[in-house]
Formats: sequence, C-alpha cells, structure tokens
Amino acid sequence: MSFVRKEFSHVLRDRRTLLILFGMPLVQILIFGFALTNEVKDSKIVVVDYARDDASQAIISKFEASHYFEIEKSAMSHDDIEKSFKQGKIKMAIVFPANFNEDLLHQNKGQLQIIADASDPNTANTITNYASSIIRDYQSQLDMTTSVPYQITTKTKMLYNPQLAGAPNFVPGVMALVLMLVCVMMTAVSIVKEKETGTMEVLLVSPFKPILVIFSKAVPYLLLSLINVASILLLSVFVLDLPVNGSVFLLFAESILFIITCLTLGIFISIKTSSQQVAMLISLMGMMLPTILFSGFMFPIENMPKVLQVITNIVPSKWYYIIVKSIMIKGLGFSFIWKETLILLAITLFFLVVSLKSFKIRLS
Repeated sequence: MSFVRKEFSHVLRDRRTLLILFGMPLVQILIFGFALTNEVKDSKIVVVDYARDDASQAIISKFEASHYFEIEKSAMSHDDIEKSFKQGKIKMAIVFPANFNEDLLHQNKGQLQIIADASDPNTANTITNYASSIIRDYQSQLDMTTSVPYQITTKTKMLYNPQLAGAPNFVPGVMALVLMLVCVMMTAVSIVKEKETGTMEVLLVSPFKPILVIFSKAVPYLLLSLINVASILLLSVFVLDLPVNGSVFLLFAESILFIITCLTLGIFISIKTSSQQVAMLISLMGMMLPTILFSGFMFPIENMPKVLQVITNIVPSKWYYIIVKSIMIKGLGFSFIWKETLILLAITLFFLVVSLKSFKIRLS
C-alpha cells in the first residue's frame, strides 16, 4: 500500500502524466465525435440555369433548402464552371438546358447535367448521389399530379478522375504524410541526440558559427526527402497509372518548400526538447495526427465545426496537399496556388525566426 500511495503521488504531481491520462481521451472524443465524419454537408456548388423556368427554379430551391449543399453563385457559362473548379471553390455544378420545363410538359422527360470534382472520389460520389436523390424527389412530386410518369435523367461528368480511382486522392496525402514525418522527426531526433550524448557542446565550440550546426543537420534530410518525392512520383506514374498533369518542376519546387517547412518544425522541436523520446513523441503525435485529421486527406474539412476549420489553417500539410492535388491531378499552374505557397512560406519563416531566437549557444 505504501508503494501504491507513492505511485499515486508521482502521478498526481506530474502534470504531463495527468494531461495524457485525462486530457488526451477528452480531446480525442471531441475530435472524433464532432470533427471526423464521412457525411458530406454544406458542399459548395454552382448552378448554370439556361432554362430559367418553373421546373429548374423548383429544383434549385430544393438544393438551397438541403443542408447537404450551399449554392456559391449562379454561373452563366461552362467557362465560369471550369474557373470555379480550378480555384477549388466548388465541389459540384448543375447545368439546366434550355427548354427544360417544356421538355417535361410535352415529352414527359427532361435531362440535366451534374459535374463533380472527382479528385476526391469519395466526396464526388457522395454528393452526386445526394443530388440525384433530390432530383428523384422532385420527379416523384410531379408523378403525383399526372397519370403519365415523368422522367428526369441526369448526365454525370467526373472531372480530373473519370474512373473514380483512389490513387488521385491518397497519393498527395501520402506525400504530405511521409515528408512531414521523415523531415520533422528525423531532424528533431538527430539534434537532440547530440545534446544527450554531450557532443553538442563540442560542436558549439567548433570554429564555424553554431547556427551552421543546425543547418548542416537539416541539409541531408532535405536531399533524402527529395529522393522520397521522386520515388513516390515514379511509383504513382508507372505502377498506379497516375500521371503528373502539371509541371514536374513546379511540383518539385513546392515540395522543396514544404520540406524546408517541415525541417524548421523539426529544428523548433529539437530546441525546445531535451530528450530523444520527447522529441519523437511530439513529432509523431503532433505531426502525424494533424496531417491525417486536418489536412483534408481523410476527412472533408468543410464538415468540421468552424473552430476546427480555423485550426486546420495552421497545419502545413493541408496547404501542401492542396498544392499537390492542384498540380498533379488538375494540371494547374502557379497562378492557382500562389496563396497556398505564400502561407507555407510564412509558416516556414515564423518557425525559423522563433527557432533562431530560442537557440542557445550555451547548454545548461
């Protein structure tokens, strides 16, 4: 009983242990209960209504009333639709042809088009099913008013991924996850290892500037991570049949920026920690989980509560995931990803400045 009381005292006095015991389960329940869901809602869509008649307006009203969709704007042409998809502002577009209502009244059949962004095949498949359900509901209401059944057919077009393959979604996510884990964890552990073994003091009194010690630790992981990027791209092209539709040079340039971002995170963790175990735990838990949960790789960000949507903006892998999908899957250029690039650059500069300010040339 004395040892039991002693152990209780140790646990209750250690705030970090209490945080792991009671704080982590609460956080996980909140995240998995409220943020992580495969249900798709509030998906942004646009409508091109060439008909502008009673039938098209009635169907549009049903979409507006549904919590699954949020009509961003009413586009006037297919060019507007293409531009909105490239900017990543919408998930789906609905096109009503001219004389839609007249075709229903005189021929008892009508046709409309659904265009979805299939770079995320799961979301595209889900929202097209939701849209088809709403259209079928309107058709059943019309059937109740006449003895001759109406027929509304939908022509579905999947952009960027017509086969609804899974590779266009998970390859960018795996790239973000691999680079984040390798760069952050290996950099953090390698520098802390010098502290634990006592060799950091020798390095700090060497002829060259102490800050160069940090950069020299990061450079090898930059080069090795570029090999990782190249190997992932080769596998995706030649094994998974997923070509790079955009500029390979731009993709590598953005990857270098993201790798540097991850390296600065690793340097920051290494400066703030004093043991390899702590550095590894922070790198794994602090980097892997946000990449999986908050990058949009596994779960749609727009389904999360507003507070968590704001938090996702500070996760670097979210912006890299968007950049890779834009270049690799959609074939877009720098003009469509410059905002994400600036955000990654700002995160990199922030952690670099904070790390340099926190770096001590004397070990206590």
